[in-house]
Amino acid sequence: MFSYTLKNKTAFTLAEVLITLGIIGIVAALTLPALNQHYKRQEVETRLQKFYSTMNQALKQSELDNGDFTTWEYNIKTNGRDNDTNVEWYNKYLAPYLKPLKVDIDNSNNYVLIYFTDGSMVLLRRAGTTYNYFPNAKNYEKLKDEFIDIETIGTSTKILGKDCFLFAFMPEPNPTQNGWDYHKNKGIEPYRWHGAGTTLNLKSTTGYGCSKTGTKQYCTAVIQENGWKIPKDYPVRF
Repeated sequence: MFSYTLKNKTAFTLAEVLITLGIIGIVAALTLPALNQHYKRQEVETRLQKFYSTMNQALKQSELDNGDFTTWEYNIKTNGRDNDTNVEWYNKYLAPYLKPLKVDIDNSNNYVLIYFTDGSMVLLRRAGTTYNYFPNAKNYEKLKDEFIDIETIGTSTKILGKDCFLFAFMPEPNPTQNGWDYHKNKGIEPYRWHGAGTTLNLKSTTGYGCSKTGTKQYCTAVIQENGWKIPKDYPVRF
């Protein structure tokens, strides 16, 4: 009969197993937040660029049917707030050229809520001139009840540049008289007002600047200028 004795048999003790699991837990705790942050940044970058492309393609298609956009009809109240032309404007100039997941109407504020198949959404406001874009529609659903008016979101340093990104479209023939110099003869572009045309102005520490102390309206433009990549010195953590 053949027999043998296994010598020098090795096995992990309970203490060694616990130490190994502890090390794995520490590594996971250190790496998972970084991976999660990287994913969220990448999601924002990808969806911002896709939204920009999708909307401007729709504008070009609309021009084939409705003529040059500088001739389009739109009406903004003198106080700059929304009115019931939002829905009419969307139905005429954008609806036939987009393929959203769904479209809702906020009747209390006259916003058009456009939900996309990638999980993002945008609020069309001010007769198609202002767009509050949420790369993750769930963030809008969570935040909307905390604000009486979307204008509050527009000045919130905790939301803009992270959950919400601003775009503008100024089809009027002479938008420069109202401070929209940059947007003249352009499609839907990241929000820039009163000559905010340089990276230095966009990152200003006051006003709408994309900085820790600014209100971050210009953060969309900062990302665009960096090739639709969130720059290393971006003032918001994801």
